Amino acid sequence: MLLTITYSGQNTDELGYLLHKNPSRPQKFDLAFGSAYVFYPCISNEKTQAALLLDINPIALARGKVGTHKDSVFDYVNDRPYVASSFLSVAIKKVFRTAMTGQAGEYQALSDSELDLEATIAMLPCRSDPIMINKIFEALGYKVNYEIINLDDHFPEWGKSNTINLNLKGKIRLRDLLSHLYVLIPVFDHQKHYWVGDNEVEKLLHNAEDWLPHHPEKQYITSRYLKRLRPLVSKAFMQLVSDDTEALSGEDEAEAERNEKKPNLNEQRFGSVITALKNHDAKSVIDIGCGEGKLLRMLAADRQFTRISGTDVSHLALKRAEKKLHLDSAGDAMQKRISLFQSSIMYKDSRLQGYDAVCAIEVIEHLDLARLTVFEQVLFAYIKAPLVIITTPNREYNTQYERIAETDLRHTDHRFEWTRGEFQQWAKKTAEKYGYTVQFSGIGESDENLGEASQMGVFKLCI
Repeated sequence: MLLTITYSGQNTDELGYLLHKNPSRPQKFDLAFGSAYVFYPCISNEKTQAALLLDINPIALARGKVGTHKDSVFDYVNDRPYVASSFLSVAIKKVFRTAMTGQAGEYQALSDSELDLEATIAMLPCRSDPIMINKIFEALGYKVNYEIINLDDHFPEWGKSNTINLNLKGKIRLRDLLSHLYVLIPVFDHQKHYWVGDNEVEKLLHNAEDWLPHHPEKQYITSRYLKRLRPLVSKAFMQLVSDDTEALSGEDEAEAERNEKKPNLNEQRFGSVITALKNHDAKSVIDIGCGEGKLLRMLAADRQFTRISGTDVSHLALKRAEKKLHLDSAGDAMQKRISLFQSSIMYKDSRLQGYDAVCAIEVIEHLDLARLTVFEQVLFAYIKAPLVIITTPNREYNTQYERIAETDLRHTDHRFEWTRGEFQQWAKKTAEKYGYTVQFSGIGESDENLGEASQMGVFKLCI
């Protein structure tokens, strides 16, 4: 079994620091079923490749195995030593355990950044339609290529095997790549070399918590990872659905907008916010109503932002954000750069002051209209940041969603939703009152008459 990871760009020899494996010497790791070797076939400033080679001992697999009979041949003659399977996933977890947490000491900023990475897996079983390879990995942002291997090159009439050589390319964090491979290799193989019990549910939810709940093929992945064991699949899937429901606050509510025509509206929203922050050269940013911290994670990946904070009224949301940002295991530099605390925009809290920019993403519509005056006073008079960014749904666009009646709101916790005219009227009046200018833009797919699905106001303090 062979897995290679290639990093292209500049200073790529730093890959060793992210993997916590010295490029200058091969290393061997003893496993219960064989040995794993890590070495670097290529090391340079522009391109570095690390390889994980797994050598399985088939005798060790069969020795002492329950159900093994002295006359049995299958336990000794099978494809397990030769194809990428759950054995490789276990090796990834053991050998690259620290890399999977994202810990990198003085290289933490690099670990938190999206890199130009390429992964190749030799002999990956695909015991289903190969098109699922594309569906699952492309949804995670990869460019996918694979070669289906002949059963025997000398007898092409025998046809193709169910084994492929897989190549993935993408701009992604290393720890995310390792997480994807760890979970998805046994999904495609659809076999595991160990007993699948309740602990596999916890393992799946822990290792895929950042991406599985929102993956369009999460049911397929969950079912095959748990070998279609109905009680376990139901338990895991219910937890995934529950997590999605509990997370509906701040920016995460956008993922629950029903029948949304543009599935990546949330990403476009955050992209617009980050572009505005960069255009105004903001270096310290606080996200009010940060939810589970998706905007914070995107800010952390950009070295322009040297001080990042998130606050929310929900203690549960902050705990989720802390977990997804891996703050408990982050280095000193990252912990100093990012902070989370519980607070509310409805109260004067000195911790909210002193930032270049304040973001309130999909927050204002959760307030009672009667409390808007307090919101304005705290945000624009008390905090008084040089830059304030507010996004909110465009009510006019709701007619584009089939299940939302003209008088309905997008989420049950919304107290109101503004049309473009209503939002601009409020924003201009507020900006003038507190000494700001304001510019508007739409976010998402545009309709000639209805505008975009979401709208953004960028307030700049007059000097």
